[in-house]
Amino acid sequence: MSAFHTKSVQLQDQIRRALRSGRYLPGDRIDPASLAAEFSTSLMPARLALERLVGEGLLEHHARGGVYLPLPVEIELRDAYDWMQRLLLMACDVGIAARAPGGVRQPQLPSNDGDLVEATWQLFDAIAHATGHTFLYPAVRRTNDQLAPIRRAKPGLVDDAFEELAALNRHWQQRDLPSLRSALHDYHERRKQLVPCITVTLKRQHEHRQ
Repeated sequence: MSAFHTKSVQLQDQIRRALRSGRYLPGDRIDPASLAAEFSTSLMPARLALERLVGEGLLEHHARGGVYLPLPVEIELRDAYDWMQRLLLMACDVGIAARAPGGVRQPQLPSNDGDLVEATWQLFDAIAHATGHTFLYPAVRRTNDQLAPIRRAKPGLVDDAFEELAALNRHWQQRDLPSLRSALHDYHERRKQLVPCITVTLKRQHEHRQ
């Protein structure tokens, strides 16, 4: 792999982590020139990294020009939660592989003063990774990445978010897959019911930043 492509792949991972951390919020434009300056690279690797993330569905092109973090409408967000629900329930049905690649991952434990969004991402990633399924895991990882900025942008809409995640994590640590499956179903059903509130919140946040 050339140095150009190596830099582009590294930048792609850095942007993905930035999206997960809340550096950008739904509706934000991501400028390749600013990225190139920030990460001390040329414009072409930045553009290529963004194009790859567009291909993964994490970012999108707008007709007016530029690359943006998607600002979902209700049907899109409901489908995203529904798809993540189906994937994770499938992961519970598949179960833990005898030899999961790299071993079973230990997600960050949730805490009241910790990063619940990152802890959620790590837990869902660990559940899917443990299956060792070569098609299921990438699908979960992609959807997990797509939903991370949404989770980051909607604090306060779920009052018991810490307790909810702690229960999910406890079922996972105990390898109680039937209880985990039930809790994951309830978790995503709640989010689907909250979709109208979430989309209004995202839209207002976006308008406030304009």
